[in-house]
Amino acid sequence: MARGAEEKTVALRYFCGDVVPFAAMVSVECVMVGSNTLFKAATLRGLSFYVYIFYSYVVATIVLLPLSLIFGRSRRLPPAKFPVFVKIFFLAVLGLMAGLVGLKGVEYSSPTLSSAISNLTPAFTFTLAIIFRMEQVRLSSSATQAKIIGTIVSISGALVVVLYKGPKVLTSASSPSTISLDQHLTSSNSSWMLGGLLLALQYFFVSVWYILQTQVMEVYREEITVIFFYNLFATIISAPVCFFAEPNLTSWVLKPDISLAAVLYSGILLSSFGLAIHTWGLHLKGPVYISLFKPLSIVIAVILGAIFLGDALYIGSVIGSMILSLGFYTVIWGKAREDASKTVTGFEQSPLLLTHVVDDEALSLR
Repeated sequence: MARGAEEKTVALRYFCGDVVPFAAMVSVECVMVGSNTLFKAATLRGLSFYVYIFYSYVVATIVLLPLSLIFGRSRRLPPAKFPVFVKIFFLAVLGLMAGLVGLKGVEYSSPTLSSAISNLTPAFTFTLAIIFRMEQVRLSSSATQAKIIGTIVSISGALVVVLYKGPKVLTSASSPSTISLDQHLTSSNSSWMLGGLLLALQYFFVSVWYILQTQVMEVYREEITVIFFYNLFATIISAPVCFFAEPNLTSWVLKPDISLAAVLYSGILLSSFGLAIHTWGLHLKGPVYISLFKPLSIVIAVILGAIFLGDALYIGSVIGSMILSLGFYTVIWGKAREDASKTVTGFEQSPLLLTHVVDDEALSLR
């Protein structure tokens, strides 16, 4: 009986520690790509991306308000001091900047390109970590060499995606009612390049966001509360910016069509629950595991783009994504090798910086 109970406990721990995080991370990647796809379709129907950004933050703030009160009271947390709110405020500024340039990049290009360029995030984060002395660099170490080479290869792959479009290798058989990207912005090579550069800038801001997020989570480890204040500050900051950039009041009236669906989808699933689940996964499994799901977004974007947008797949995206993914996994391999050579002290950094507590029981099961 005791042995059977022990086996059930081990199976339950495996399910909660491996199966659930795996399913959650796949779901988050689907949500991220789905948000970009809906946004692209909505902008082709006339939705202003300034309106989209502001309303998304508003929806996320409303959704997270009751949750932050519930989770904040259920845990013993240190008092949130003024420096914490200042850092969250700067997180909101970085998030807004990343959202503005990123969504404009998707508007000029496609969700598929956004998913490909997103794999630059570990390379940017690693480079910034070296600059701010958050990563140790030992040129004689194979782990450091792998991370440096992987960073260079990732950036090279991104340049191929942005600078070389090439012929089509896959074209969706779209009906007349289908929104075709080829009839819009992506037909212009200059728009495609500009979109790629904006997307690269977006993920550079995301990497800076990770570094600042590390400092916040070290002193106040309540994800829901931090995310709530992040969205609240982003709403306050984006209000004057977006209203100034989009003075046409009729653009702010959302009709019950794909525009409203895109805003609700982004605010509820991405800006609130998606970010919360992603942060939870980082604390539970660490950066190496979570980062491995990034290339999956390219496949998801191709499928969703072909189904809903009539998007075409270009040879430049295929070649560049393969190079980029190779560099990405080289960085991850170097990071994993470096972590394996260290003695576990109870903390690890993510992505590649965010700290989390190592579960000793989970480690003993592996």
